Amino acid sequence: MRKFVKDYLRKGLFAVLCAVIIFFCLYCSQTVLKIFYWETGEVIFTEPVKSGDKIDVFWTHSLEKIPWNEYYTLREDNVLVLDTITFPAFGAGIPANKGRCRIGDDGLIYMEQIGQEFPYFKWLNSKYTREIRVNGKLLVQGTELPEHQVLILRVERRGIPWQIVKNSRKL
Repeated sequence: MRKFVKDYLRKGLFAVLCAVIIFFCLYCSQTVLKIFYWETGEVIFTEPVKSGDKIDVFWTHSLEKIPWNEYYTLREDNVLVLDTITFPAFGAGIPANKGRCRIGDDGLIYMEQIGQEFPYFKWLNSKYTREIRVNGKLLVQGTELPEHQVLILRVERRGIPWQIVKNSRKL
């Protein structure tokens, strides 16, 4: 009976150990969108994403006070590719020479086929950050993020759960 219990415990412990290892391998290899503090690297938001996902960022132009929408596609190497920008009118700081320009049926100006690459982006969060969406689904509203903080949005492998982003200030 004692040998049976020892063998059962040994096999059960081995199975649990294998399950934990498999979980961590799958968990750590997952690609996630992370939003974190630039100064400390502390992650404040994560969301699983995959190559080909659409990541949309909606702002209000701080000077013109008009909606400014950016549409990205996530590439296989975790680079965000800016596809399209939409806004209602030209004004200060709004480029006139990105991609192909047209006016949509909704009256917005569309700059399409931009193809600009961003390994990450950094911004000073404020009331002008409206929301971030993944594949059309609301991910986070700007008001849910810390105000007047420099934040980084980057897509990367998840890493171990207790890991913080190292050397974030070197970005």
